[in-house]
Amino acid sequence: MLKMTIVSFTQGDYVVYPTHGVGQVVAVETQEIGGMKLQLFVITFDRDRMTLRVPVTKAQKSGLRMLSSRSVMDTALSTLKGRAKVKRTMWSRRAQEYEAKINSGDPVSIAEVVRDLHRNANQPDQSYSERQIYEAALERLASELAAVERIDTQAATEKLQGLLEAA
Repeated sequence: MLKMTIVSFTQGDYVVYPTHGVGQVVAVETQEIGGMKLQLFVITFDRDRMTLRVPVTKAQKSGLRMLSSRSVMDTALSTLKGRAKVKRTMWSRRAQEYEAKINSGDPVSIAEVVRDLHRNANQPDQSYSERQIYEAALERLASELAAVERIDTQAATEKLQGLLEAA
């Protein structure tokens, strides 16, 4: 028999849902759906003004997790200081890889996207889709950094941009 571990969060916890970023657990409630009682985590995402209900039994499989530790966030920040590794493949392929990294919810992978797509003042312009992916990755990384460091998202974004400019 397959053993399932159930992830446990309590009201007020900040969590990361891979495809939506940082949210806050506002409740753990029981609802009856299709004649079955389900326990659900109710998570709000302020940036998107969205509420998500995730069944407690599916939380781990969906990738729902606690905020990153300080050491994971430090690794992500040091990733930003590295050299950009841009593959010479078609943009559509790279774009899919970047989107997958962002949606993985892993701060280090997201930092790689930010680093690889960051443009300094002396570099050529980005295409619209490059800029969109860069901004999505930057926002996702900044929101988790802000929650970990207990600062606002604007301050976190400025910190990330400062690291990118210094690299």
